[in-house]
Amino acid sequence: MWGYPEPLARVIEQFMKLPGIGPKTAARLAFHVMSMEETDVLAFAKALQDVKTQLTECSICCNVTEASPCAICQDPRRDKLVICVVQEPKDVMAMERTHEYHGTYHVLHGAISPMEGIGPQDIRIKELVVRVGEGDIDEVILATNPNVEGEATAMYISRLLKPFHVKITRIAHGLPVGGDLEYADEVTLAKALEGRRAL
Repeated sequence: MWGYPEPLARVIEQFMKLPGIGPKTAARLAFHVMSMEETDVLAFAKALQDVKTQLTECSICCNVTEASPCAICQDPRRDKLVICVVQEPKDVMAMERTHEYHGTYHVLHGAISPMEGIGPQDIRIKELVVRVGEGDIDEVILATNPNVEGEATAMYISRLLKPFHVKITRIAHGLPVGGDLEYADEVTLAKALEGRRAL
């Protein structure tokens, strides 16, 4: 970074590698780090290092965890006959916040995206197929994102799991609670109509 002292320029460059962080935000963050107490900076650096050294993938569901199997897979209160398939570890946290789901998870770590060179072999689909094939599973809930990549991934997985004669469902998509029809796009409205249910 031209004009900045070398150590500061390196910090700015590292911040720019994060998603959604441009040069101005990276510079602002770097200057903030520079103004922090040294103990806080060292604690921040240690926390970043610990994310890489102390976390692993669960041997069952592929979620990030400190110990494998993870706490969710070890929980005897969980319904082991149901698997909710999500794209990323953060999606597990989103589902858990609802307090409505009591089954297990499978984290894909991405979605099929030919445009980005991501194929089925690049995400944890094989592990899911093995898990369904070996386990006594009643239902697989496909909770991938409601975009092109998420839909393609859900369709691909549903075709792969058909031979196992397991119930395959897809989370409903549609209007958010509190949303107005006039502001919804056509795809969202179409999905809302598809997912309608009797009252």
